[in-house]
Amino acid sequence: MTLLTKITLSIALLISIAVPFGAFAAGEKSRKRYKTALAANTLLFAGTLLVAAGLMFTGNASAAEAAEAASSGSAAGWGYLAAALSTGMSCIGGGIAVSAAASAALGAISEDGSILGKSLIFVGLAEGVCLYGLIISFMILGKL
Repeated sequence: MTLLTKITLSIALLISIAVPFGAFAAGEKSRKRYKTALAANTLLFAGTLLVAAGLMFTGNASAAEAAEAASSGSAAGWGYLAAALSTGMSCIGGGIAVSAAASAALGAISEDGSILGKSLIFVGLAEGVCLYGLIISFMILGKL
C-alpha cells in the first residue's frame, strides 16, 4: 500500500471515531442520542472497513512462488484463527452453562445442604466444555 492510501485510511478511521463521539457529546442526554451515536459509529466503521478491504485486495499475484508462500502463511493464519475460536467459543458456552448451573445449584443447596456434591458435579461438567475447547486448540496448534 502506498503512503497516500495509509494516510487516507488513517484519516477515515479517525473520522469514524470522532463523528460518533461528537454525536454522543452534543445535545442533552436522551435515548435518541445514544442510538444516533451507535448508528453513526456502525455505519462509519463499516464504510471504513469496506474501503480498506477494497484497497487491500486489488493487487495481482506476480509469481507462482509468491502465491505459494502466501498460501502457506495463510494456512498458518487460519490455523491460529481456528485455535483461538475453539478456545474462545467453548469458554463463552462454558460460561453460560456455569452461570445457569451454579445459580440453580446455589438455590438447591440453600434448601437442602445434602445435595452439595451432586450440584458440584453438574457445575464441573459445565466447566469441562472449556477444557475440551482448550484441548482442541492445543491439537490444532500442534499441527502447525
